Amino acid sequence: MEPLLANKTAVITGGASGIGREIAHTYATQGASVVVADLQPEPREGGEPIHEIIDDETDSTATFVECDVTERGDLEAAVEAATDLDGLDIMVNNAGIVGPVGPIQDVDPADFQQLLAVNVEGVFTGCQVATETMLEREAGGSIINMSSVAGLVGYPNITPYSLAKGGIRMLTYGLAGEVGPHGIRVNSIHPGVIETEMTTTDFPIIGGEDEDAALEAIPLRRFGQPEDVANVATFLASDWAAHVTAESIVVDGGEFRTA
Repeated sequence: MEPLLANKTAVITGGASGIGREIAHTYATQGASVVVADLQPEPREGGEPIHEIIDDETDSTATFVECDVTERGDLEAAVEAATDLDGLDIMVNNAGIVGPVGPIQDVDPADFQQLLAVNVEGVFTGCQVATETMLEREAGGSIINMSSVAGLVGYPNITPYSLAKGGIRMLTYGLAGEVGPHGIRVNSIHPGVIETEMTTTDFPIIGGEDEDAALEAIPLRRFGQPEDVANVATFLASDWAAHVTAESIVVDGGEFRTA
């Protein structure tokens, strides 16, 4: 069977580490050319840069573009790199930060603005740049925005993060309605607790004092892995999801639906 993403080209922001890294690798194994757009090529979790692994271990092409999603020019450069490969088919707006942690009254305004710049404006601009290119190309496309379960229910002590991720969901729905007539699909993914540096270091659920309680709240009784999200992102990017748009897919082992 032909790979799911054969002859497609994808840009993945925050693609060097964590979930983005796994999406890049999975896309490549499914035949896509990949532009890894991130602040640095080295992954936070250690190891070889993913674009080098893709070049060495798969038949796909990968390139790294230094990208700060708060800078429109950097996002344009990433999309241009995809255009140079074979044209932009898939845009994954994955880059994000946890931002300020703690009671809302202790949130520093500067930290809050930085969170919005990365998690909201970065995704918005990524969508804007991608749709502009896809509309010019007139070949449809798939835009995937990385949200969170926190954007559906809200989590205490990361209220700004919940606000931002909820905004991504509404952005997804609105944009899907705008560009659907042009064959461009827009969906969001809402991960729960996925084992990455974000959940082990930035906001330590895994390995923290509340780990057992967090695990008990998940019906499948395991924390998610980056590949769990990457598999969903692959489906959404592929022709198997040709009639799926304006959808929020939760990847959390059942926690959201049973809470």
